[in-house]
Amino acid sequence: MNPAPAPSVPLPAPVAAEPPSSLWRDAWHRLRQNRLAVAGGAVLAVLGLLCVFGPFFLSYSYQEQNLDLGATPPSAAHWLGTDTLGRDLLVRLLYGGRISLGVGLCATIVALTIGVVYGAIAGYVGGKTDAVMMRIVDIMYALPFTIFVILLMVFLGRNIVLLFVAIGAVEWLTMARIVRGQIMTLKKMEFIEAARSLGLGNRRIIFRHLLPNALGPIIVYTTLTIPAVMLLEAFLSFLGLGVQPPMSSWGTLIKDGAEKMEEFPWLLQFPGVVFSLTLFSLNFLGDGLRDALDVRASKD
Repeated sequence: MNPAPAPSVPLPAPVAAEPPSSLWRDAWHRLRQNRLAVAGGAVLAVLGLLCVFGPFFLSYSYQEQNLDLGATPPSAAHWLGTDTLGRDLLVRLLYGGRISLGVGLCATIVALTIGVVYGAIAGYVGGKTDAVMMRIVDIMYALPFTIFVILLMVFLGRNIVLLFVAIGAVEWLTMARIVRGQIMTLKKMEFIEAARSLGLGNRRIIFRHLLPNALGPIIVYTTLTIPAVMLLEAFLSFLGLGVQPPMSSWGTLIKDGAEKMEEFPWLLQFPGVVFSLTLFSLNFLGDGLRDALDVRASKD
């Protein structure tokens, strides 16, 4: 007799392979789970859109005066009230946001460009070149930033474009140190040795292989530089060295409001709240990006 056939055992169902992931995809996933960072990014997006497009939907100009009206509290005609010259505070707040956010972005770009290039060259070349370049950074660190910016503004003139350059010219030092440290670590990696063995030039190694792998810390510090730049611009405007009338920034609005805060408190309250909200949002977003781009963070 032939033996009975063995009962067939069902094969286990194939396990679906997980889709490949990357550092940036994992970082985006971690960033979305950080509610404060997401809220900060949303607030910044809303404020940016309001500052750019909001004035087009309002019937007042940022320099339109009504001396007969004077300073009035918030009303249906003027949602945030008017200043002592009868100018609509909401319009001036939105135009001031353009200046403050523009200074923050443009001056940060200037600082980013100088600091990244300077730090990358110092970290990659090393030796005496690195020592001399970093001693220059140490000397500039010893100089008071505010006085240095004031001197630049005095010699170059009170121009909004020169304000971007002057602030950016003193905010690149920390960025240079951060990039230098990252480059000194990365240049010892195997892929850099492979690039050298293939005969790639120093410029291509720095800008095509080293800097892309140091983008995480650079992005994080960039988000933290913007509020520092905005604070410096506000301080200069508070001293009367920033944006000149009839233009306004959040710093000049806070300065004007502080002078009249006892009589007309809304002139200080609204610019102060918006400026503080922007700074908090930038810091929350920067902290979230720092945590999201940390390669040592555990995957969910």
